[in-house]
Amino acid sequence: MSDILRALDPVVEALEELGIPYQIGGSVASSAYGAARSTLDVDIVARLHSEHIGQLVDRLGSDYYIDAEMIADALARRSSFNLIHLETMLKVDVFIPKDTPYAREAFGRSRSDTLHVASHRSFIMATPEDVVLNKLEWYRRGGEISDRQWGDIVGVLKVQGDQLDMTYLRRWAEQLDLLDLFERALEQRTER
Repeated sequence: MSDILRALDPVVEALEELGIPYQIGGSVASSAYGAARSTLDVDIVARLHSEHIGQLVDRLGSDYYIDAEMIADALARRSSFNLIHLETMLKVDVFIPKDTPYAREAFGRSRSDTLHVASHRSFIMATPEDVVLNKLEWYRRGGEISDRQWGDIVGVLKVQGDQLDMTYLRRWAEQLDLLDLFERALEQRTER
């Protein structure tokens, strides 16, 4: 976790200083909300605009591999780019949010939380429900073969249990054509 924080903190500080809304998701968020596991990258969704590119490169260029052209391309395609933290060699994947009803609602539900119990540093995080939904999407897109993605999904469902907004989860799982996977994950969370 210390390497993750060393790679993540300066990126988050730069985003906050520039007033760029962001949220942490992916395996870092699923580890915070579910079963902890090792990871070599951090996923961040950030509402970057072209005027932020130079400022971000200026703030992070001495400690990260960062490419302004890659960022511009990601903005144009509403996709992602990555930063490599030179000290730890951890990758920070920055996703530009899609302009879909689900992506807008999920981003709006972000909440402040810590990455682990011993931490006093808060970050803006995707909610546990949105971590599950996003991981279900990645699992489906990846051919439904990733044990790590599936374990993350089931882990969040097990640990969060009754705290999850099941109405929200079912509604979006159905609209995103993920209801079959969601139901299977719910069944597995109760298995021993």
